[in-house]
Amino acid sequence: MITLEIKSDFEDAESLIRSAVYSEIKRLEIGLSKTDREIRKFEDNYQISSDIFAREYAAEDLDGGDDEYVSWMGEIKIRRKIAEELSQLKEAEYVTQRIYA
Repeated sequence: MITLEIKSDFEDAESLIRSAVYSEIKRLEIGLSKTDREIRKFEDNYQISSDIFAREYAAEDLDGGDDEYVSWMGEIKIRRKIAEELSQLKEAEYVTQRIYA
């Protein structure tokens, strides 16, 4: 879990940071949707799940060869990374301490 410790003399520091994190979450969700669409194209084309593809397939098994294999595997890795980042940001805990100058 991520804990964001906010120490500031700015009264709305936490809401400013929450807003920035929320914007990043939305950006990641858009990226995840795009990646999911790309993955679905591969899965629909080959009628297999990405899990099976990643475990059992090689570039020689795909019509597009190396390029298609790299593209599909790349999308799978991107999806994993985005999902991990999303999870961490959504679970972030905010601890605010107001500093009076």
